Amino acid sequence: MVPVEIIHLSLPGLKLVRLSILEDPRGSFRESYQKNRYTGHGIACDFLQDNLSFSKKDVIRGMHFQSDPGQAKLVSVVQGKIFDVAVDIRLGSPTFGKWEGVYLDASQGEQLFIPVGFAHGFCVVSETGAHVLYKVSTIYNPETEKSFRFDDPQVKIEWPTLNPLISQRDQNAPLLQEIFS
Repeated sequence: MVPVEIIHLSLPGLKLVRLSILEDPRGSFRESYQKNRYTGHGIACDFLQDNLSFSKKDVIRGMHFQSDPGQAKLVSVVQGKIFDVAVDIRLGSPTFGKWEGVYLDASQGEQLFIPVGFAHGFCVVSETGAHVLYKVSTIYNPETEKSFRFDDPQVKIEWPTLNPLISQRDQNAPLLQEIFS
């Protein structure tokens, strides 16, 4: 069995997963997901879809979420390094609108578990870009896909770039309060 370390982050439900990496002269191996082990650590999702994106340095993607029925994510970096962010969008939550960010580096074998009720985004910090792989608990549905501005002045995410590359869609997204007012 390959050990997994789970670190509970400051926002309830967010978990940093540290995978063990087995190395030898040939290279390395890591088990990136095993349902029974993750369920034993409180990550009890039926992941239904995997997504893989490549983004260049300074690209910010976010802040995205599925409104109904929601979508949990298990985010990994296959190549490169990102600053990964989750924002609590659970109505009535004492941490509504609060964010938490962690660096995920492919060489470190870390993942971020984001439960239903959070928006997600990331910024690529590695010079050569990053391949980001994430498992999701619901099939993508364009009709329930939502987003709010990556630079929402009330949320105040501290992105690690001065020159972000942003899609037109993300630049034109509404503010968080406009969605939930």
